[in-house]
Amino acid sequence: MTTHPGLLPRLTQAQAPLTHRVEVVNEHGEREELSIPAERPLTVYVDKRELVTLMTLGAHPELLVLGYLRNQRLVESVQDIESITVDWEVHAAAVRTRHGIARIEERTASKVVTTGCGQGSVFGGLMDEVDRIVLPEARLTQGQLYGIVNAIRLKESTYKSAGSVHGCALFQGEELLVFVEDVGRHNAIDTIAGWMWMAVAGAAPMAGTDKVFYTTGRLTSEMVIKSAQMGVPIVVSRSGMTQMGHAVAEQLGLCAIGRATNRRFVCYSGSHRLVLQPGLAQAAPAPG
Repeated sequence: MTTHPGLLPRLTQAQAPLTHRVEVVNEHGEREELSIPAERPLTVYVDKRELVTLMTLGAHPELLVLGYLRNQRLVESVQDIESITVDWEVHAAAVRTRHGIARIEERTASKVVTTGCGQGSVFGGLMDEVDRIVLPEARLTQGQLYGIVNAIRLKESTYKSAGSVHGCALFQGEELLVFVEDVGRHNAIDTIAGWMWMAVAGAAPMAGTDKVFYTTGRLTSEMVIKSAQMGVPIVVSRSGMTQMGHAVAEQLGLCAIGRATNRRFVCYSGSHRLVLQPGLAQAAPAPG
């Protein structure tokens, strides 16, 4: 299916400060100023119906909302959305659809509170779709994995200046396509999902076939499912993995790599997608 440029949703470009300066007292009893992440509520209204309130950093709120609707499977196509308008004065995002969302009350009635920062929510039918996901063939070399880890290490970020946020990124091989930080990792991955939908104007939404998803947070079932929904068959985390996340990854044949720092990592599942080059593990990391 080809997406006509005129049918892409109209998105505002709402801006909000990503950090906030506060005065603290250090271990020496001295006062100093530090930056902390700015966290703010964003209440999402779909066709004037209140849907959910997301706690977010606010870096890309329109893409966050678009990706949230996609990953909750409330909209099937980017063409279903006419516009997303974010107003930080009232902390609201107004979504206007072209034809409404069928059975929205029924589909949003059952929520599962998920683990993780910000308490993400997954509507009840999400797990039902796992059986219908077929991931594309893809491979990642150990050298490319090290390149990804190094690219994240060198990335200037809110985390480096203020801490207390999660970062997610989408790579094509070692090439960083997009990097998003937010107070919750589910917000960051939803924003990337929205970016993938909007990335190629006038063409089909960006495919995840040759992409790698990276997160600073642990790989929970929600993160694994959302990555798979985007068609991305390889996920990398600097943290660990939950039991349910592992079970879903095994079911999907998704390659899940965790504890990825410097030259160390563990591959939890889908090792057939990882092209090992053990000799590289002994090499010194690139200076940065």
